[in-house]
Amino acid sequence: MALHCGRTCRQYLLHLAHDNVDFRLPEIKALLSLRNRPFDTSETFKEKSPFCQLNGLSEEDIQSIMSRTVCAKSAFELWGHGKSTAELKASLLRYPVENMAPYLQHNSTYKINVYTFNKTLVFEDRIKKIDALDFLPFEGKVNLKDPDHIFCLLEDYGSDPNEIPEEPFHIYFGRWIADGQRELIRSYSVKKRHFIGNTSMDAGLSFIMANHAKVKANDLVYDPFVGTGSLLVACSRFGAYVCGTDIDYNTIHGIGKASRKDQKWRGPDENIRANLRQYGTESLYLDVMVSDASKHVWRKGAKFDAIVTDPPYGIRESTRRTGSHKDITKPLEDFSGESHVPVSMAYHLSDIFADLLNFAAHHLVLGGRLVYWLPVYRPEYCEEMVPLHPCLTLISNCEQTLSSHTSRRLITMEKTKEPEESDRLMHLADPRFTPYQGHNSFREKYFSGLTKKNAKENAKTTSGE
Repeated sequence: MALHCGRTCRQYLLHLAHDNVDFRLPEIKALLSLRNRPFDTSETFKEKSPFCQLNGLSEEDIQSIMSRTVCAKSAFELWGHGKSTAELKASLLRYPVENMAPYLQHNSTYKINVYTFNKTLVFEDRIKKIDALDFLPFEGKVNLKDPDHIFCLLEDYGSDPNEIPEEPFHIYFGRWIADGQRELIRSYSVKKRHFIGNTSMDAGLSFIMANHAKVKANDLVYDPFVGTGSLLVACSRFGAYVCGTDIDYNTIHGIGKASRKDQKWRGPDENIRANLRQYGTESLYLDVMVSDASKHVWRKGAKFDAIVTDPPYGIRESTRRTGSHKDITKPLEDFSGESHVPVSMAYHLSDIFADLLNFAAHHLVLGGRLVYWLPVYRPEYCEEMVPLHPCLTLISNCEQTLSSHTSRRLITMEKTKEPEESDRLMHLADPRFTPYQGHNSFREKYFSGLTKKNAKENAKTTSGE
């Protein structure tokens, strides 16, 4: 077993946060991939479990993960584990004493924490569990305020709050190594953001997207639907140079109606640059510009290390592109009395995703990643609806539920080859690469679901339920 192999074969335990559950495993894999390290678990990863064991890594690898992750709370060097107290004790007694020794010396201080998942223990029970570890060769003194070393006993009581067992399903004991970056969710909260909009991305999800994209220092990251720049803020936090485009002139220039309650108009310095200045990363801000994603402005050969974006779904932000007079089917005389002929045209979701993947295939570096949100109508969803491209490999597909009938899926793709003429022909001929047209009716299905839900709730109210 890995626990017996000495210093080079140590096991580690990650204590995962129990939100955004579907995103946790891809984030850990992406952060390990940044260090060219494999994802190796001692057992099949249980999706709903708050604990994940990792093998074949160094403590430096674990420190690197924890310096970025917002999906993991803490990491431990795993000294022992089992399905019962007896199994835990036997496992700890087998753990090499020479691995424990540096942290148990008489001139050091320590404390032991007890963590229980899905169950609350009274103080007396926690003390009993700590006292039961007296067989471990601790020689130092207890210091609860500022110890040299922290250890933790972690108990897993399952994930069903209605069926909590008397005894835990699994028990772990280990040495604390580091905490994750959960504090970023609070310190980068949109509520505290200088410049926000109706669709500003949640801070936690923004950092998850940056991690899925493997954004690192000195990367060049692009957001073609930049909005108020939430994703640029997250990517710059990891040292990347950032830029973006958006078709909305007012958003890009930070003018017009404000999105905050009790504020009618945006202030003179409410813009994306000000957001990066707020977090000390203005030096990494290249610029943003007004541009149409369907007619991008980048020259052939322009390359990005990552493309991270949240395209509009047609719910709170419209899906539109620029057109020309020849696109207009309405007779020009019908526009008499108006100040100009409109050139803003419908931009169907299927076309948005097709253009986005095609742009990524041509403008990502090899190995670069595209991370974006795909809205879906849940009753009809199947994996074949996820857009594909011959030059891009699907890495992960994570769901965030929005309602009983809708969700959005975080799609991560990696560029694995440069485009060739044969890829273009394949893209046209192979049904796997044909854009799924059902995405175009997402807005109607979204509001149809809301209408049905409201009608059902009204019926219940009327019947006195």
